[in-house]
Amino acid sequence: MRLKSFYAKSMTEAMQMVRESLGEDAIIIATREENGGKSVRVTAAIENDLPAASARARAIAFELSKGGNFEDDDNWLQYDEEQEQDSSLTEAIIDVMLSHSVPEDVLDQIVNCAEVMNLDEPSIAFVGALDSLFDFTPLPMSAYKKAMMFVGPPGAGKTLAIAKQAARAVLEDLDVAVITTDTIRAGGIEQLQAFTKLLDIDLQTARNPADLKQKLLALKGKDQILIDTSGINPFSTQDMTSLARLIAAGDIEPILIVAAAGDANETGEMARIFSALGVRRMVATRLDMARRLGGLLAAAQQGGLAFADASTTPSVADGLEPLSPRKFGSFFFPNGQADRTDSRNLHHQSPSRHKTTG
Repeated sequence: MRLKSFYAKSMTEAMQMVRESLGEDAIIIATREENGGKSVRVTAAIENDLPAASARARAIAFELSKGGNFEDDDNWLQYDEEQEQDSSLTEAIIDVMLSHSVPEDVLDQIVNCAEVMNLDEPSIAFVGALDSLFDFTPLPMSAYKKAMMFVGPPGAGKTLAIAKQAARAVLEDLDVAVITTDTIRAGGIEQLQAFTKLLDIDLQTARNPADLKQKLLALKGKDQILIDTSGINPFSTQDMTSLARLIAAGDIEPILIVAAAGDANETGEMARIFSALGVRRMVATRLDMARRLGGLLAAAQQGGLAFADASTTPSVADGLEPLSPRKFGSFFFPNGQADRTDSRNLHHQSPSRHKTTG
């Protein structure tokens, strides 16, 4: 099987691209909206070679057309075993995703993609499906021209994530600035100030978009600028309007902070709403406490978001960890081979696809 992803402004255009590139026999593996519904991505597959079952059927038909017998019990047994192996792989992946409360549409996409990987190990096939269906774009570890604004609902872990990213940047000898717009929540400034003081970073405060714009202009020469925000209710028009004005105050990339253990349907809906404000990637927090990660997959699928980094400990010193298909897959198959997969082998066996840079 060969997989390829197509990006277009509409589903009709994407399907036309699939037909022109892969032909009428292409199998649609997955579809999802991107850029807040402004574009779509369609992942399709096509057989590189004639399937074994089809080739065998044609051979049998040819022998029977000549009046001959087709006796090859050993080969039939081998084919049955292959079918059982495929079924076992699929069932193992489904069982794991059901235990993580993965939404049915996301589950179907991952299973369909894993089945065409031609791999025997469920954990590795799962990683291959993640690699093909989702984007992984870690936060920068070097100078970055855009200010990074961490946004999300109350209690998602934005302030701690800001502290971890700041600590990581300082360890890389980067000149870091931190701004907080969380001036209403009791103790919000003091909490972040405790972290920045340890890192020898002067914490700046911005009380409105105009104030934030001035702060950004004054800090223009910094390697990284990190902006903390107050908790936002994505279902509140007033909250989202206020956040949109903050984002428009400068050259800012909003990054969604998502608590890993959230309800899948609700998390997916929130991600879709935040993506309308320009969010393109997310940081997963509290992975050390989460036992059901279906919400993260739902957020990526419904919001068209890339996985960036993860927080697996409340310790600031331990920092954020870049997420990759292999790393993320290890949370679903902790006793499998997902966390030990050689990425070169995975990419050698995984079909090629386009990636966004976030």
